[in-house]
Amino acid sequence: MADIWITYGIPFLIIFAQSLGLLVALLLFTAYILYADRKIFAAVQMRRGPNVVGPWGLLQSFADLTKFLFKEVIIPSSANKGVFLLAPIITATLALGTWAVVPFSDGWVIADINVGILYIVAFSSLGVYGIIMGGWASNSKYSFLGALRSAAQMVSYEVSMGFVIVCVLMTAGSLNLSDIVRAQSGEAGMFNWYWLIHFPVFVIFFISAIAETNRPPFDLPEAESELVAGYATEYSSTPFLLFFLGEFISISLMAAMVTILFLGGWLPPFDVVPFNLVPGVIWFVLKICFVFFVFAIVRAYVPRYRYDQLMRLGWKVFLPLSLAWVVVTASVLVAFDLAP
Repeated sequence: MADIWITYGIPFLIIFAQSLGLLVALLLFTAYILYADRKIFAAVQMRRGPNVVGPWGLLQSFADLTKFLFKEVIIPSSANKGVFLLAPIITATLALGTWAVVPFSDGWVIADINVGILYIVAFSSLGVYGIIMGGWASNSKYSFLGALRSAAQMVSYEVSMGFVIVCVLMTAGSLNLSDIVRAQSGEAGMFNWYWLIHFPVFVIFFISAIAETNRPPFDLPEAESELVAGYATEYSSTPFLLFFLGEFISISLMAAMVTILFLGGWLPPFDVVPFNLVPGVIWFVLKICFVFFVFAIVRAYVPRYRYDQLMRLGWKVFLPLSLAWVVVTASVLVAFDLAP
């Protein structure tokens, strides 16, 4: 019995504690990037934003959480109640599950698997099912149209994102996220990161990440002026909160993916004192915050696309460019014998 406990029990408890710690950290981080998103948007519009609840409004997100928890859950009488309630749970669970393979620093990862990038692509692709289920189960034409829009949009931009990831994988020679970060280390510091040598597809990946998470200017699935609130029209209280949580967790994940694939992950910008004295996890979080700041600025400044413009950009611009860059990357690696 003691051997079984040592073999299975202790590792399980360690993983459980790590997962619980990561979950709490993600929820706190989400609360404050939501606060930051609102403050940045307010600053662009020359207003103050949240500033009442707590010092400088820092507790506003927790006040909103309390409000959602105590509101009544309203389910339409004609809705499929089981699927209606299951959809937001699936969306939030899949969004949180993707973080299991994200390395915050060298060795700071719950599951350091060799196919980490495939794990993230698979989980993020499954997230659309929660939205489709919610739109269909609501038995509302607005919700259903919003769900169909979301499915088409996510599939369209996942294709070009996949080709961009292939370029990075060929350059790094590994599907392990930690190995991808280590492959970007070098004396040149930040100029050795993949944002420089893969700059065209870096821009494509960044814009596709915005579209993948339904962020403005690509928030067509929940366009208020056209579809009321899209797939979330009939949702309220905690189920709506879970959809909202899944969306912001996915936004944080896309910021982390940009950081890992193109911005050197936990690596310092220059491998010299005092930069290399700062812990890697601090650099990782700072880079995520920087990428999210750019996401927020784009949301505040860029007007919403029409749906035909959105699909044209994905299929007629990003897809051919990303596919061409795969060919260029492979050709250069073979011609100069640079393949790892």
